Amino acid sequence: MIRAARKPGVKADGIAQVIAALLAEHADLDLPVRLRAWDGSEAGPAGTTVVAIRSPQALRRILWRPGELGLARAYISGDLDVEGDLTDGLRRVLAAIREKNVPAQTTTAKGVQAVLARIPGRPAQTAQTALAWTPAALAAARAAARLKVLGPPPPPPGCEIRVSGRLHSRARDQAVIAGHYDVPAAFYQLILDPNMAYSCAYYPDGQPEVTLAGAQRAKLEMICRKLALEPGHKLLDMGCGWGSLTVHAARDHHTQVTAVTLSGEQGGYVRQRVRGLGLGDRAEVRIQDYRDAAGGPYDAIASVEMGEHVGAANYPRFCAELHRLLRPGGRLLIQQMSRGSRAPGGGPFIESYIAADMTMRPVGETVQLIENAGFEVIGVHAMREHYVHTIRAWLDNFEENLPAIKDILSEEQIRVWRLYLAGGALAFEEGRMGVDQILAVRRDQSGPAR
Repeated sequence: MIRAARKPGVKADGIAQVIAALLAEHADLDLPVRLRAWDGSEAGPAGTTVVAIRSPQALRRILWRPGELGLARAYISGDLDVEGDLTDGLRRVLAAIREKNVPAQTTTAKGVQAVLARIPGRPAQTAQTALAWTPAALAAARAAARLKVLGPPPPPPGCEIRVSGRLHSRARDQAVIAGHYDVPAAFYQLILDPNMAYSCAYYPDGQPEVTLAGAQRAKLEMICRKLALEPGHKLLDMGCGWGSLTVHAARDHHTQVTAVTLSGEQGGYVRQRVRGLGLGDRAEVRIQDYRDAAGGPYDAIASVEMGEHVGAANYPRFCAELHRLLRPGGRLLIQQMSRGSRAPGGGPFIESYIAADMTMRPVGETVQLIENAGFEVIGVHAMREHYVHTIRAWLDNFEENLPAIKDILSEEQIRVWRLYLAGGALAFEEGRMGVDQILAVRRDQSGPAR
């Protein structure tokens, strides 16, 4: 059994030691961080991030939903906390799991779930949940009883996203977007750059010392340059967010911009920005579904980190709509998150707390879908490492402005955002996710692409 060094007021052979022993014996996993349990016992390496299990409820959440979602629910509810660098703690835990190739549903977790399923008043076991009582399962059952974690599944945190209806129906898409983006603009002003760009920035020459504001300006200028915007050109900003590209293109490149967003909060904010900057004659903001986009033909179209919300089944239609709206010879730029061929995109936490129904695929598959719609792809620019710097800058702003954020978000929402930003930066750092700018042209059959 793993034993913690004795400290004044810290129990030995307590709950933390029981958990550490179970992990070591049945998952071949040594604690990668310091663990502190609600009885004061500690185990694991000293001098590292401390994971504090504040109540048996935390373990119950994890055992009912082993893996990412159970851990997220325990953290968001406050039943589990992290003292120190959250990103470092996540990095250590994920590295340890990968090294040992520990599946989300370990034998220990299955054993305890079998016990939980036998609780009086709970539904009877099905063939799917039944489990032969292996030695590991019996050990897990005894440990669960000793730790007093037996009980029904706790209710999820109140801020967990709940949507219904047909996948990617108009009503469901509206609800999903509202769940993430219809947070007061004042919150996003506290974490984003002054231009309110809520997408990956571009750090010239990969220099992280460039400020977030400077990197976002560089990204916006790069988009306008790739689209070859000229004064008087008509630009469709499909999924305009908080209006960073709309304002930049209208103000600095004198283009006529049509901005489309499904979020009422974003649309109202961008309209106010446009009026305040005296750009009302150059920018029109429409709160509508991309399937209802009209006007054109446009000289250029940009879609910056909006395509992830379209869905796999609807993506061909999305590309076809962009092709229909763009004039022959016009340019299309799609900036979109991607995932590796063997890496998950999104995941249970993102789906449940940030953006339900997100779809990410390897960038090559997206290029193929764009080409299938009739575009010629003329450039793909991978920007994964730039998102690491971007999200870390957002997290720094989040922590620096936390007193003001507490006046806007609930404690649960604050935990969601901290976990989202820390985990997001780590996903890009480790290459589990990427982000790419894909530049394409609608070929004019009468001549070469401009």
